Amino acid sequence: MILTRYGRDSDTVVSGILHDVIEDCVGEGYTRQMLEQRIGDKFGAKVLDTVLAVTYRKLDDDGVELSGEDRKADYLERLAGASEEARWVCAADKVHNSASIISDLQRTLDPETIWGRFGGGRAGTGRWYRQVYERLRELGFDAPIMAELDKASGELQKLAG
Repeated sequence: MILTRYGRDSDTVVSGILHDVIEDCVGEGYTRQMLEQRIGDKFGAKVLDTVLAVTYRKLDDDGVELSGEDRKADYLERLAGASEEARWVCAADKVHNSASIISDLQRTLDPETIWGRFGGGRAGTGRWYRQVYERLRELGFDAPIMAELDKASGELQKLAG
């Protein structure tokens, strides 16, 4: 929905819809290779490339398992080579996630139940969303969605303390 508000093309919107499929569905009867094949066959190479650019990797290029922090660092690093479409999907994902966390925090009596859902806890979660915003800016991504990401990630960081 966020991507459609900004008038993005159908491949970018489809990539946004599918952006978590590989991360979330491996191990539920599907291998990463099966999911990549299905996405590529059904939606084409451009959509697959965009999805892969914003998918956290569990293994590095040498097959070594990445820790949670290493996955985030790898994600930020790979944004440098990501397409404009992938950066849009990244920004929209982080806008959505930030807004969802903020909304949950506003509805709860115990904020720690919300922050506890994230491995980085309160401080790490607030910092992560801001790091993504800062990385996109550093890479020269100045699309209109960046104002929304700035506001959402800034508010989330403020709530995280």
